[in-house]
Amino acid sequence: MLRKRPDVLDLLVPLRRYARSLTRDTAQADDLVHDTLVRALERQGTLRPGTNLRTWLMTVLHNAFIDDQRRRKVEARYADALGQLADEATPPAQEGHVRLAQVREAFQRLPAEQREALHLVTIEGLAYQEAADVLGIPIGTLMSRLGRARAALRTIESGGAPRLPAPDEPPARPGPRLRVVEGGTGERGTKPARAS
Repeated sequence: MLRKRPDVLDLLVPLRRYARSLTRDTAQADDLVHDTLVRALERQGTLRPGTNLRTWLMTVLHNAFIDDQRRRKVEARYADALGQLADEATPPAQEGHVRLAQVREAFQRLPAEQREALHLVTIEGLAYQEAADVLGIPIGTLMSRLGRARAALRTIESGGAPRLPAPDEPPARPGPRLRVVEGGTGERGTKPARAS
């Protein structure tokens, strides 16, 4: 009797079981399985004929779990570094305290992509290429994000108050610019006839 090749739907139970064993939490396990299926769909072109689908999906799930753990560790280090910075600082004069609070708030209000880049380079001390590799972006994109982030923070430091989006607010896009043209044209680009 021939065994049919397992379908993705047939593998949901073992995927959920493995995800629960890794995360020890049902909700996180469901999120992990979802991320796994999204990644598998995105990378289905890398699946070679004859590859065991179950093994391949379990590998994708495991890698997604490892990536999530690494991300959480970086976020925890980031939170700890900011917490230590706040705890170790002696209470400065009122003006210095206000300025530090403004810079901290400005840093938190930077778009996530700029904040990540600035954190990796300035707080973690990574070289530009290393930070670009961590973020999975070209070095030019990293440099652009760093430049925009530093410019926003410099504006704050010089006493300006740039409008930064709130952390959960999408960046504002400028509206369309319309230009009023006096002495418009008639039909199909011809000038209107003048009255004599």
